[in-house]
Amino acid sequence: MWYFTWILGVLLACSFGIINALWLEATQDLDAEP
Repeated sequence: MWYFTWILGVLLACSFGIINALWLEATQDLDAEP
């Protein structure tokens, strides 16, 4: 079942990228406010 681990890795990478983007936007918004 190599495809199961492959799909799991792809989903993990996508979720990590989405969380990283959301975290960067959140921190930029906090830094923008004095």
